[in-house]
Formats: sequence, C-alpha cells, structure tokens
Amino acid sequence: MMKTMSGGNCTLNVPAKNSYRMVVLGAARVGKSSIVSRFLNGRFEDQYTPTIEDFHRKVYNIRGDLYQLDILDTSGNHPFPAMRRLSILTGDVFILVFSLDNRESFDEVKRLQKQILEVKSCLKNKTKESADLPMVICGNKNDHSEIFRKVRSDEGENLVSSDENCAYFEVSAKKNTNVDEMFYVLFSMAKLPHEMSPSLHRKISIQYGDPFQQKSFQMRRVKDMDAYGMISPFARRPSVNSDLKYIKSKVLREGQSREREKCTIQ
Repeated sequence: MMKTMSGGNCTLNVPAKNSYRMVVLGAARVGKSSIVSRFLNGRFEDQYTPTIEDFHRKVYNIRGDLYQLDILDTSGNHPFPAMRRLSILTGDVFILVFSLDNRESFDEVKRLQKQILEVKSCLKNKTKESADLPMVICGNKNDHSEIFRKVRSDEGENLVSSDENCAYFEVSAKKNTNVDEMFYVLFSMAKLPHEMSPSLHRKISIQYGDPFQQKSFQMRRVKDMDAYGMISPFARRPSVNSDLKYIKSKVLREGQSREREKCTIQ
C-alpha cells in the first residue's frame, strides 16, 4: 500500500509502512507549538497564539527510501475529549510537554501519560501490535532562572524510569537547547532513521523536490546518497472519519469478529 503526496512538480508515493504520526500533547502555554516550530523551521515565535489543533507533514528521502511524518499539535485546553482520545489512538510517537515553572502542567502530563498507556493498551489487545510506545516527556523553559522552577529534574526522570521506550528531557524551545537531542532519541526509540532529526538532513523546499524523485537516484550508489527533508505546505489533517476508518481497519482484521468489544472513543 502506498500513500501519494503531490505538491508543485513533486509527486511522491510513500509506503504506508514508512508513514508515521507524531502527537504533541500538554497543557496550554507550555511551548508545544514552539517545539514543533523548532523542529520544522528552526524558528521560535515570541508571540503566543492559542492552538486549537495544528497539522503538519514532513516528507523525507533517506538513502533512497521515502518516509512521511505527520505532526499533530493539539490544543492544551482539550475542548473535545473524544478528539484527544482519537489522536492518541492514531499516534505512533508522542511528545508530552510541560513547563518547568508550572506544577499544574506537570500534573497534566502525568494524567496524559496514564491515558496514553490505557488507550494504546486497549488497542494493542485487539490488534496484537508491538508493546513498544515511543514517548518523550519534555520539560520546557529550562532557560528560566532556577528560582522559578516548580518541578525538580528527578520528578521528571521518575516518570520514565521504568520504561525503556520513554525518555525525559529538559529543553528550551526559545534557546533551542536539547531540542535536537530530544528528537534524535525519540526517533531512535521508534526505530526510525536518525536522519529525521532536525540537524541531520538537508532541508529543501517543495519547489526543489528533485531529490525526492526516485529517478534522480537511479545513477547513484546507495552509500553516496544523502538525507533530505521537506515540509508539505498543502498538507491537511485527515478527517475524523478517515481516522476512525484507520482504527477500525486495525481492529477488524480479516477473520476477526465484528462483534468484539470496541475501544471506546468517547
């Protein structure tokens, strides 16, 4: 199965097995969108704009193989709990963000971590998926003075101490501290190419998408190939109906009864 993405003069067929969704969760005003902006553009915006839900897509050509990473930047206010649960169900890798100067945001991350494990466990029991659940818990704003700190480092580390697929980082989206390292570890835990990390691939725009065309690699040796990444400016979030169908297709596999207990979305 292939997923087709078109933009400009570049038409890509990304294998479904190389398509992933990264879900970013956390309370409001903790810097989720700032971390996503650092990942996509290497920029930090000082002005705060509340996020309802933002969707981004980045496509890579790494040693001749195409990969697609969809990024779901969720609302910190959770106006629709069912939508948040659906986002968790469709997520492959997770970033949970809190602010080091806000104890309530840390408590929210603890609740989210528990919810993710419960929701994905429900899905795993029905699909026999791998138990691995790559997740990073991210304490943002470590550029602030220690006098403003409300969460100790050992508290964050304790949340991940019993899970080898979960890591803790203290970062600054503003100063770009530990952001690259955090993504590198997340992708490593997910067994994705480390070149997907922000600093380990060439960034190109969709107008210059030739490196993504398979023809451009036919005369080159694999060991000489580089890693490229580009943001799709026309990406749209799949509809709720599409996400529900995706989950249903996972649960209702061939030979499985349609009367089996469902993972509740509400």
